Amino acid sequence: MKKKTIFFSILAALVLLVSTFLYMNKDKFVYVGSVDIIEVDCSKKHQILSEVYESDQKIRKTNELFKYAKEDHRNQELVISIIEKCGMPTLKEVTQKQMDAIWLGLQHTDAKTRKKYFPKIEKAVGNGDLSKQQYALMKDRILMDEGKPQIYGSQIKNGKLYKLENPETVNKRRKEMGMGTIEDYLKYFNIQYNPN
Repeated sequence: MKKKTIFFSILAALVLLVSTFLYMNKDKFVYVGSVDIIEVDCSKKHQILSEVYESDQKIRKTNELFKYAKEDHRNQELVISIIEKCGMPTLKEVTQKQMDAIWLGLQHTDAKTRKKYFPKIEKAVGNGDLSKQQYALMKDRILMDEGKPQIYGSQIKNGKLYKLENPETVNKRRKEMGMGTIEDYLKYFNIQYNPN
């Protein structure tokens, strides 16, 4: 009987400790739910995409990504809703910054959504509405999502370059996509390139 009392006392203390921790850090643990299609006014897509771009860049310049989880989620819903309700924009309709907002929203969403909309990104790159570099970054991220080696060496995981396909020719592939050398890229992350 005494062992049961001790066990329940320890359990109650742990629950209290975890509850207190979660309450004190509630802004860091925000469940935002699935990315849904929401109502958007297609006549205001320029304004919406400009706001998405500014918001995304503001979020990425802070070290408080958890704090902005709801805002990031909202940006993703706006981008996907514009694509679904208004069609995929082109540079004939919107500015480069607004096209970049489409890419950012999709690059920063979940793996399933990113893969679903990747063909639209490929088409936009083929049309010259988005850059080859944006294609490379999203392609590598999708490959990483699937546990496959990346092609262009753009993805870092746990402070290291994520596994890379044919490392000996990565700089040739990067050059074709308008990207600098992998050695220079990794310097931004304080990572020494070691192809082996």
